[in-house]
Amino acid sequence: MGDLVKRVPLNRGVKLIITWPHDILFHAEKVSAGEGYEIVNVGIKISSMGLYVPPEIETAGQLGPLIGRSAEWIISRTGVETRHVSREPVEVMAAKAAREAIGAGPPPDLILNASTTPRQFIPDTSVFIQNELGLKGVTCYSVHATCLSFLAALQTAAGAVSSGMAKRVLIVSAEVATRSRNFSRPESAALFGDGAAAAIIEPTPEGQKSGLLSWRMKTWPEGAHLTEVRGGGLRRHPLDPATTDEDNLFQMDGPGVYRLARKHMQGLLDEVFGEACVTREDLALIVPHQASGPALDSAAKYGAEKSKVARIIGEYGNCVAASIPMALAISEKQGKVDRGDLVLLVGTGAGLSIGAAVLRW
Repeated sequence: MGDLVKRVPLNRGVKLIITWPHDILFHAEKVSAGEGYEIVNVGIKISSMGLYVPPEIETAGQLGPLIGRSAEWIISRTGVETRHVSREPVEVMAAKAAREAIGAGPPPDLILNASTTPRQFIPDTSVFIQNELGLKGVTCYSVHATCLSFLAALQTAAGAVSSGMAKRVLIVSAEVATRSRNFSRPESAALFGDGAAAAIIEPTPEGQKSGLLSWRMKTWPEGAHLTEVRGGGLRRHPLDPATTDEDNLFQMDGPGVYRLARKHMQGLLDEVFGEACVTREDLALIVPHQASGPALDSAAKYGAEKSKVARIIGEYGNCVAASIPMALAISEKQGKVDRGDLVLLVGTGAGLSIGAAVLRW
């Protein structure tokens, strides 16, 4: 856990101010975790979620001719049987998921776009999401950490809520990943789908135990070349005659990503469980990034019970940053998580980055 800075008396009792990873300060409640232990619970809860997937479905059989592979090859290599393909702007998808999350409650006072596929370079996509929601004057910006964007935004939201700078944060992840598929690279083109999910983050009410128990994200930049879209910036500028169409499409060395992630995943999980003072056996639900079917199968190597692992890859594909919140929202709708349950969010992203968080739901 972070270093204790000082104790401060607040209305809800004794609180702690702790230094969280990456030197972010949180106001956090001290909670007993049994004899000999104290855990620091960042007092936030995911109070509601929303989900949206576009109506058009593309099967492995329909995709096969486009990438020169059979449906059987696609399913055996990626685990993706179907995916949803969007014909809508990304901000429209985001707003549809956000409206479900907001429900009949008040509007958010902070909007975090946690996505990888932007509407355009500037203004920020969050501006267009706010406009689509019919809101004005709400603080909004993007938190971009590729496939780990929702995890990164969760930390940002926790800091804003715990410090009192925000009371109701909307995190929304919406991805139109199918637009950037490179059909000449069937291994990655067979993975992606489109979808959106949203979450409302609020302070934990008095008497409830919901909270962020631990959070970690680490990056190994020697893996930067393993997952890329080279275009869109200065390296492959649109006006550079050397820039090709392929520079604007997704490129990935899947085996290289797997090898580097496997090297570091166990150590990061040990840190996250240690900080939260929990074990794998304590978890009610594990929500991994839906990278691929084989990647989800490997969860057993880290001690995960198959029945506890949220798996939506077969129906939705890899929806990039939206995959973790989509899997979480679907798990909630299916009744797989109850208030008070321990939930692990975990995944990898371009960088190579690995991130994880333990929540008490």
